[in-house]
Formats: sequence, structure tokens, C-alpha cells
Amino acid sequence: MRENKHAYVCIMAGGSGERFWPMSRQHTPKHLLKLFSARTLVEETVRRLEGVVPLGNVFVLTNEAQLSGTRAALPFLPPEQIIAEPAKRDTAPAAALATGLVRVRDPEGVLALLPADALIKDTATFARQLAGAMRRAALGRALLTFAIKPTHPATGFGYLEMAEPVGDGFRRVARFVEKPDLPTARRYVAGCNHAWNAGMFIWQVSTFLAEAERQAPLIMEAQEILRKWEAKDADTVALWRRMNGWAYSGFDVTYRRLGVDFDHIYYESETYLLGRTLVMEGLENGVLTQKEDGSIWADLRTDGLDEKLLLRADGTSVYMTQDIGTAQLRYDDYRPSSMI
Repeated sequence: MRENKHAYVCIMAGGSGERFWPMSRQHTPKHLLKLFSARTLVEETVRRLEGVVPLGNVFVLTNEAQLSGTRAALPFLPPEQIIAEPAKRDTAPAAALATGLVRVRDPEGVLALLPADALIKDTATFARQLAGAMRRAALGRALLTFAIKPTHPATGFGYLEMAEPVGDGFRRVARFVEKPDLPTARRYVAGCNHAWNAGMFIWQVSTFLAEAERQAPLIMEAQEILRKWEAKDADTVALWRRMNGWAYSGFDVTYRRLGVDFDHIYYESETYLLGRTLVMEGLENGVLTQKEDGSIWADLRTDGLDEKLLLRADGTSVYMTQDIGTAQLRYDDYRPSSMI
């Protein structure tokens, strides 16, 4: 199996050392113990990546209390690849830190975020599946995780509710389910539509950043306001008119003081409607493309540019939607010769 130079792994090796007490302690949590072989669990985790990810692309995230012990357990890793997180903040901030570490090294990088304490006996299958998942993640537009077929109704694992297959052994995940009680766990196992959540995640750096931005609470609130505005929700439009009125009044005063006037004023709050119509016409005519999430794009890569978003997945407009409508109106009203 050939290593992928754009493949990176960040191993989460923190913890408080309470799970295996008294064997484990704060400075020696279970991933620093030799429980199943002559190697610590964290070393086993790193070793099973051989042939899939270059050793120089493997990072370990730990904490200050365990930094020296982790470096001692992994003497073959350069010290700068074993990093102490500034504070204990669980998985989501660790994912953000790991993504940032990869991004500064390789904007096209694909990251696997793995726990340090997993026991995996069939390492060949794991390596093959990890390599396949990283190839799939490199295509973008997907966050991947590993699903483990349950062998019993465990209440100590989170579960994945599985959705439809999408080819090549992958399935969509309908939702993540927190650790269930025993009757619920039994129902999950009997239904054959739930899997244990392995806590292993794979994504392309740009995909994670886009999804994190989209899911940020403030961004989500702003998107909801935009959806209401475009749907002409009365309260939202009234608030918008009031706030825009303040801005327009300020513009008018400034322009008068500067002696500036205009032949015609186009408002983007109106021109986006024509822009959206033109975008939909472009999609129908095959000039534009629609992605799996419903968003509409202009692919300009053959012209040495990149892809440009024209309508979001929820159907709302972006600045370029407004620009298209404004450009068409200016062309219709003045023609290019009159705009010089």
C-alpha cells in the first residue's frame, strides 16, 4: 500500500487517567500502559499507520501533564510532532486544533482524527479501510467516520444511526446517538440499523473548515435571518428596513456634502431576484452545476479560475447573485457604450 503525501493523522492522547485506576494515573493514562502487548496503546496506534500515512505526517495531541510520558513512549517521533494542548476542551476543539495544524502544512491535506487507546486486532483491514476513507475524503463534501458492527447491546458506547448506502462500502449517517440505556441498546442491536461510534473521523481540511463555519451558532442565526428575509417575513423585513434606513440616510448626507449624484441607483436587495432567476436559467441550460447539497455553482476552472458559489444549498443568495442581477439591469438600461 503506497503512502499518501497529503494524508495526515492526529492522535488524541489526553485523558485524566481515571478509567484504569489504580493502573492508570494522571501522568500515565491507559494509552501509556502496555495492556495487550509489549507496546503502549499509543505506540500501537502509531505503528498501525505504517504504509498508509508518512510518519512525518503523524501528530499526537496530549496535555502538559502527559507530554513527557508521551514523548518517552514514542521516541521515534520528533518531539515537535507531539503537542500539548493549552487546555482540556474535549473532541471538538481538538478537531479544530488538529485541522489547523494540518492546514498550515498542507491546505489540500486530508486528516484522520483517531483515539490513542483503541484495540484493533485486524490491522490489515483497518489500514485498508483507513486508506479508502482518506481517498474518499479527498474528494471533498463529506465528513467520514468509522462504524463498528455491535456484538452486544452496549450502554458505554455512542451509536450511529445508519442511512442509505452511497457506494464503495460507505453509508450516510442519519444521526449520532448518545450512550443509550439498556432497553434502547437492545432495540438498536435487534434493528440492525445502528453501529457503535468508533470515535474516528476523517475529512479534508477545507471541508471541515467550511462545515465548522456553516454550523457556528452565530452563522446559523444569520442564515436563519436571511431565509426569513428572502421569504418576506414581516418582522424581519421591518427590522431590515429600519436598519437600512439609518445607513441610507448616512449615505445621502455624505454624498450631498461631496457633491456626488447618480443617474440611477440599483438596490441589491432588489436585484438579487433577477440574479436568482438568471442563475436558475443557467442551471436549466447546463451552463451551471448543482452539487449534492443543492447549491449552484459556476465552474470557471477551465478559464484558470475556480468554482464560484451562486446560490446556497438552502436557496438563499450570495453577493454574486446580486451582482449578476445588477449587471443585467445596467446592461439593459445603458448598454456598455453608455457606461463608459
